[in-house]
Amino acid sequence: MIAKEICERVLQKAASTGADYAEIFAENTLNHAVDLVGGKVDAVHDAQIAGAAVRVFQGLRSVMATTVDTSEAGLLRCAQRAAEALAEGRAEVSITLRERLFGDIHPIRVVPSGVDNAVKADLLKEACAAARDYDAAVVQVTGTLMDVDHHILVATSEGLWTQDRQIRTRMMVRAVAEVRGETQTGAYNPGARRGMELFETVKPADVGREAARQAVIMAGAGYCPAGVMPVAIGSGFGGVIFHEACGHSLEAASVAYGNSQFCGKLGEKIAHEKVTAIDDGTLPNEWGSINIDDEGTPAQRNVLIENGVLKSYMIDKFNGRRMGMPSTGSSRRQSFAYAPTSRMTNTFIAPGSDKEEDIIASIEYGLYAKTMGGGSVNPVTGEFNFAVNEGYLIRNGKICEPVRGASLVGKGDQVIQKIDMVGGALACGQGMCGASSGSIPTNVGQPLIRVSSITVGGR
Repeated sequence: MIAKEICERVLQKAASTGADYAEIFAENTLNHAVDLVGGKVDAVHDAQIAGAAVRVFQGLRSVMATTVDTSEAGLLRCAQRAAEALAEGRAEVSITLRERLFGDIHPIRVVPSGVDNAVKADLLKEACAAARDYDAAVVQVTGTLMDVDHHILVATSEGLWTQDRQIRTRMMVRAVAEVRGETQTGAYNPGARRGMELFETVKPADVGREAARQAVIMAGAGYCPAGVMPVAIGSGFGGVIFHEACGHSLEAASVAYGNSQFCGKLGEKIAHEKVTAIDDGTLPNEWGSINIDDEGTPAQRNVLIENGVLKSYMIDKFNGRRMGMPSTGSSRRQSFAYAPTSRMTNTFIAPGSDKEEDIIASIEYGLYAKTMGGGSVNPVTGEFNFAVNEGYLIRNGKICEPVRGASLVGKGDQVIQKIDMVGGALACGQGMCGASSGSIPTNVGQPLIRVSSITVGGR
């Protein structure tokens, strides 16, 4: 996108007032989506994001300036603004860039931008028709097929000049069901760092039926009783509980400033010995995977917790300075308009040795949270609150009637000590995670787990 020679001159300008690190992040992103409502195409969205950010460090100070003018003159003006905001004076800097190729472990076979909207609409129609036909109780179905083509360039005063292209595709179906005058919504939103070949393994009709199934079951369910009880949390998107309750507290954005419940605990036992948690940006073609992070550091597999012991944090370059620790390839941003910081990629609890049937059988009375919804967390205290999209009561070790309106409430540092059974069948779910550097694609995952005791909100 920007020639090395131009990047060299821009970085020299950025560092001209004494910065000890300078960086250019440029992007050209195409966002595309087809919306279906009532079996008909409702809208087609196209958006292009193009621009650059120049960021400079001086010790523990950081300044960033942005521009949509990526000509040499526009970039030099942007660099000048950053340099002047950082410091006064002059410094002679010579920067020589060398291209680095980190490889692509996420091959794309069918680039979505080369596929007609009519083809995408037909896939959506198949999914939505399957949802409508699932049960007479389904009264409304909507769907979206989105794809993103995200091309980035990173150049730094350390001599790095590199690029990456990130293509992701996702289908989202929402179904509303009405049973005895009560309505509930079900949703299923599979995606991957793939092109249209995603639909060779993800069948649109299955997506629609899963959304409808959730809606119909929950519309006919009674309300969940409240209380403290054991809970079995399902595989896949159930991993959101670790992502929110613990993952954010292991990001350097919190740890570096002492705003985390896990500060200063490296090497300490913070979880049950059955818990091993990993953030891995190198998983081929997974939704949250990257080749390089948004500072140009290669993605890596970071073991955060191993057999209950805290092993690592997720660290970006700037916060790593404050911590005296190197980057773990965890720096991410929504776009050039956001300053990057430490974020998750594909974060999951690793498979354990417990059998799923034993996990359920071990609960005399409790809740089976088959599908989790969204939640919130305070990374300083670790206090969280999560919705349960699809839940069932467990009685005498058996899954019984469905219940709705359930939520899980607790503290992250406590809940990971109470995960005392971990199944062997890992699955992941896709989501968008919002934080100070914007909204980014992240995978969450786990096998079926048991939390021995947690507060369940309900009626």
